[in-house]
Formats: sequence, structure tokens, C-alpha cells
Amino acid sequence: MRKAIIAMSGGVDSSVAALLTKETGDECIGATMKLFHNEDIGVKREKTCCSLDDVEDARSVAHNLGIPYYVFNFTADFKKQVMDRFVAAYENGATPNPCIDCNRYLKFNSLYHRAEELGCHYVVTGHYARIEKREDGRYLLKKAADPAKDQSYVLYSLTQEQLAHTMFPLGDMNKHQTRMIADQQNFYNADKPDSQDICFVPDGDYAGFIRRFTGKDYPAGDFTDKDGNVTLSSEIQAGKPAAEKSAEDGTGESQPLYMSLNHVMEYYIFAYYFQPATEVRCTDIPYGEYYRKIGRAHV
Repeated sequence: MRKAIIAMSGGVDSSVAALLTKETGDECIGATMKLFHNEDIGVKREKTCCSLDDVEDARSVAHNLGIPYYVFNFTADFKKQVMDRFVAAYENGATPNPCIDCNRYLKFNSLYHRAEELGCHYVVTGHYARIEKREDGRYLLKKAADPAKDQSYVLYSLTQEQLAHTMFPLGDMNKHQTRMIADQQNFYNADKPDSQDICFVPDGDYAGFIRRFTGKDYPAGDFTDKDGNVTLSSEIQAGKPAAEKSAEDGTGESQPLYMSLNHVMEYYIFAYYFQPATEVRCTDIPYGEYYRKIGRAHV
């Protein structure tokens, strides 16, 4: 008999994944990763996918299924590999994706090692993605059958060894089917809303989180074009998503600018229209004391 550990967040997806895995006849263990203490980052505990309420929801489903359940404390790993990386990326002018880091360093690293210690052959998650084994023995990570729920993009870092020991029971399903199964099983979380925000920044205020996390004050700064004209005023706070802003041209009309390069050391943002290139400079902000999103977005 195979033995599997199911990563249970307390949501409906991982709960149904646990059910489907048990129905295969595998020996199952439910596990929730404790990633941080909500009160430590200044949010209410019911607001995130890692709250105490979520732990109780996961525990309830595990009890319903008759499988053992554990909570693993990975707070130190999460701070180092996810939260610290998140902050460092913004401080250096990059755009982080903490969900990818969490999968890479926590769910498919820390949890994998714990699974090995428990003698498990597989790690099971509620991701909407699929794994296919080719005739030559190589494993392929493939998109979910439901394109609206596909999560394969956050799993790109999985190695061949990890793919060989991972299962995604929901890969061929859609969300409606998942909720129907949960409802039929009388799971308490059958109608539980999906988490939409970064778990440790549930209010979406990245700048506020980074200020609280680092204890630093990040000043605002003006954006000027190559002629020295201020295209965006200093009221724009550090950390504000660039896509929320646009610049005014000489007629007072708002127009988008697109950043293609970011030279943090020289305080430069290179922006462009679909027509001639325009250079935009961020002034009066000390190196290492500001952060903003870069990429193809409005500034």
C-alpha cells in the first residue's frame, strides 16, 4: 500500500484532494503547514489561508475522513524563503511572486522532507494541474483540464524527482465539480470562498506590510521624463503597484507608460509607448530605500 501526505490548507480543494486520495486505497495523512502568526503581521486571523480557523477546518475534514492529521511549524522557513524574499524583491526594484516561492521552498521542499521522514511515497495537493509520465520515463507538468483554474504556472520549479512523487487529484476537474463532491460529503468548507490575496498581505497593502515588517519608512519620489518634466507627482508612495498609475502628456490627457528596464543603482526606469521610447527617472529616493513593481505596466 502506498502512503501519501496531503497538504491541507482548510480550503475545499485540498479537502477534496484528500478524499479522492483516500478513495484510491492509499494510506493517507493530512497535514497543515503553519507559516506565520497572523497577529505578528497585524491582520485578523480569519482573513488568510493559514489562519487558526483554517487549521480547524482542515482538522474537521481529516476527522471526517478518518485519517491522522498534523500541523507542522514551518514559520522560520516561510519567513526566510518567502517573506524575506518578498521584501528584498521590492527593495531592489523587482516584482516577487510569493506563491511560487512558497510552493518551491515550503510545500515541495520542507513538506517533502517531512513526508520522507514519515515514510510517505507521495505529496498530494489541491492544485489544479496535471502530471503525465512519458514512455521514456520522463514526467511532464501539464495544465489543468479547466483553464480557468489552471495553477501549473506556480509549479514550474518542480523537479523530475518531485513530479515523480506528487499527485494532483483535481487536475481533471473544475471547481464546480470539486464543490459538489465536498457538498455530498457534508464537508463544512464546501462553500468556503477561495483565498484571493497573498496570505500574509490579505488587505493588498504591500507597502504597509513592508513598512511593518522592516520597521523602515520608505519615502515617495517623483517620476520625471528625459526633459526633466514631472510626469507623476511625489504623492505616489513607494510600493504602489505601477499598473495603477498613468502619466499626463502635454495636453493634460492621461497616457500609459511601459517600463522595459529598471536601473536601481541609477534610479532609472525606462518606459516606452508603442511609439517612440520615453525615459522616466525616479528622483530623490536613496538606493535601497524604495521599491516598486516593474514590467509591462502603467507607471
